[in-house]
Amino acid sequence: MAQESADLASDYQFWLQKLSAWEQASSKETQKDTCLHLSGFQEFLRQMYEILKEMDSDAILERFPTIGQLLAKACWNPLILAYDESQKIVIWCLCCLVNKEPRTSAESGLNSWIRGLLSHVLSAFRFDMKEVCLFTKSLGYESIDYYPSLLKNMVLSLVSELRESHLNGLNTQSRMAPERMMSLSQVCVPLVTLPDMEPLVEALLTYHGHEPQEVLAPEFFEAVNEAFLLEKIVLPTSSVVSLWFRHLPSLEKATLHLFEKLFSSKIICLRRMECCIRESFLPQAACQPAIFRIVDEMFRFVLLETDGAPEVLAALQVFTSCLVEALKKEKKQLTFALRTYFPYGAPCLAAALSQHPEAIPQGHRLQPLLHISQLLREAVEDCTRGCPRNPFESWFLFVHFGGWVDLAVAELLLREEAEPPAGLLWLLVFYYSPQDGSQQREQSMVELKVLINRLLMLLRSGSLSATDLQEAAESPSGDPRPPVCGQLVRRLLLSLLLWTPEGHAIVWEAVTHMAHTDAVIHEIIGFLDQTLYRSQHLCVEASRKLARDLLKELQAQV
Repeated sequence: MAQESADLASDYQFWLQKLSAWEQASSKETQKDTCLHLSGFQEFLRQMYEILKEMDSDAILERFPTIGQLLAKACWNPLILAYDESQKIVIWCLCCLVNKEPRTSAESGLNSWIRGLLSHVLSAFRFDMKEVCLFTKSLGYESIDYYPSLLKNMVLSLVSELRESHLNGLNTQSRMAPERMMSLSQVCVPLVTLPDMEPLVEALLTYHGHEPQEVLAPEFFEAVNEAFLLEKIVLPTSSVVSLWFRHLPSLEKATLHLFEKLFSSKIICLRRMECCIRESFLPQAACQPAIFRIVDEMFRFVLLETDGAPEVLAALQVFTSCLVEALKKEKKQLTFALRTYFPYGAPCLAAALSQHPEAIPQGHRLQPLLHISQLLREAVEDCTRGCPRNPFESWFLFVHFGGWVDLAVAELLLREEAEPPAGLLWLLVFYYSPQDGSQQREQSMVELKVLINRLLMLLRSGSLSATDLQEAAESPSGDPRPPVCGQLVRRLLLSLLLWTPEGHAIVWEAVTHMAHTDAVIHEIIGFLDQTLYRSQHLCVEASRKLARDLLKELQAQV
């Protein structure tokens, strides 16, 4: 490492001296020497850029105090700027020197000086393969008339030209040539984070020509997407939607970037998830069905790869909720929209699932839930049409909207005085274990029915203890339960503890009995977080203060 630093310092001084010598003489010998060393200078610039891009502007000036002098000499050397590769690398290096948040007049002055150099370099680019300084000539300036505001004026001129080209439509003679669009987008790649370039970036993203192929460079889309994800630029929703709609790799990278933020913590927090999802712009962009299908397929893949991990399931449900909210803001008819977004699901099932829980009074939720259960059961188990069904497809549609169904079913099962409705039992078992066959599902329903009857009997007896709950939760057969069935049992016990006054008195002791492993503690934390997040929408009678206190206590243990 020390040897590399020494070599770089030696090279730096060598090229600074070379540039000074080339600047002072314009003889044929100097020109020959420049051409002879140009490839070596380009390689040096590449190495410098790899170092500069990892540092902030203050650190750069501290380590390389004369870097501005070196780059300025390169900018004003016509033989260096004659090569597109040199122009590109010089611009990259200059962009690294720009202080994104100048705090002093000196830093602001340095930014202005750097932008002046960028304006000069930009004027040397060739468009449409002609030896014409497009930017300066179009504004009426000679090539020597450079000043710091030139970049801004050039951007405004190009934006106007793009808008006129867009309005001309099929008038091919008045439209900007595809080759020039491609060249212009390539020029913008190293400059997308400059504030003065924002209007041009937006104009390029929202420009829609009539060519059969994309007219903008993929490197441009990648650079804009990277800057947007790292919050180095701010774009309006229309520009972001256009970016992801026109460049699939950018959409996929944005979705993966969101997944990394959502699943970086081992503890599920739905409010944090909601905040991250809203800030990602993906729900707004997913109002375009084509974008939604890509994001939804990526959620599907992660669900399959993680075997239905709770955090992935929760993220999908929060994302769907944000999407529905975005659709309503766009005043799209939700029932019609759902047929577009979920073409493989029965329209009646999607419509039934998408009912907002707030629109269903607490005392009238039984019939809608039984209706959903019937529709799902027919889709999963009806073999009269002579073709095998894929339970996952129906379950995948179900879980998009199933967060409120999960809590509402648990509450109803513990409120019903009569025999627990089989439809609710089936719905709860299917939600947690869609891969089970009919026979295994029926067995789980029998166990849950026995548990619910025991719990209701304990509540009617007037006395409830943690020991009673533990005994009631034991398997009727005495055999160990499957993991999913055990999870369902804990859900019902926690629901009873939170939603009944009798449960409040023994909640701490009962949870201590249940939370015997780290996995179960994390499971209970997730349940409590979901209860707090969704209880306000369901208007359930769960004690929010008790749930918050319990959640805080358990989180302190992990």
